[in-house]
Amino acid sequence: MKTGKCLIRDVNQCVPAWGEMAFWWLGQQGFIVKLGRTVLYIDPFLTPSPRRRIPPLLRPEDVTNADVVCGSHDHTDHIDRAAWPRLAAASPRARFAVPDALLPRLAHELGIPPRRFTGLDDGKRRRIGDVSVTGIAAAHEFLDQDPVSGKFPYLGYVIEGNGCALFHAGDMCVYEGLMTKLRRWKFTAAFLPINGRDAKRLAAGCIGNMTYQEAVDLAGTLEVAYAIPGHYDMFASNSGDPVAFAEYLRVKYPRVRPIYCRHGERMLLGSITGRIG
Repeated sequence: MKTGKCLIRDVNQCVPAWGEMAFWWLGQQGFIVKLGRTVLYIDPFLTPSPRRRIPPLLRPEDVTNADVVCGSHDHTDHIDRAAWPRLAAASPRARFAVPDALLPRLAHELGIPPRRFTGLDDGKRRRIGDVSVTGIAAAHEFLDQDPVSGKFPYLGYVIEGNGCALFHAGDMCVYEGLMTKLRRWKFTAAFLPINGRDAKRLAAGCIGNMTYQEAVDLAGTLEVAYAIPGHYDMFASNSGDPVAFAEYLRVKYPRVRPIYCRHGERMLLGSITGRIG
């Protein structure tokens, strides 16, 4: 498992060819993704906590190579408020993609200049450097659309670049109309939460996501090339079985390849194979 400057060096040295993408799992729903020479940090959770089962692989100060930082919603393990100002200082060229519903409050409270933010909403597409990012409304148990502005506080992201398209679901349950929104893309990879949901967790304030079966059906219906489970390792309340996810996927949708990640290890995905770099 690579951590710290060793992990950053590995990211910097990797330059995926056209039609390939590289990624590194940070734990929970956090990933580093590299498309060509563009480095994206998606939901990086970098703050130490006694509740964490997986310690941070990076300090925010280590992150000197970020071009784009995506935060899917305003929960600590997705938009890490303690880490983002330090990350912004370490990567002064980075742009921060967040739900438009959070702006400008988030910029003000974090002390990051508003010009460094790109606000997204359901179906809203923005070009950020060499990649395009489109917001997809996420039902984190509920869609929670603001009745006045019509904006959504939880998003997934479709990211296009270097001849690839990936879907990072953030925290999401499947809802009516989601598949229709996503069918316009042919995805190289989908990063999907598998920790599920139930009454006990919801009553305790732990808002739920897809079950692993629902995540399998989403990946299979969309015919993604590779399906990557996440959001199952970090906290005791967020359990999920990546082995069960992979087995069910292989049986039900054998054309979709599951990728079982190891923290901090490079994965390079192309049109034919998924392999550890």
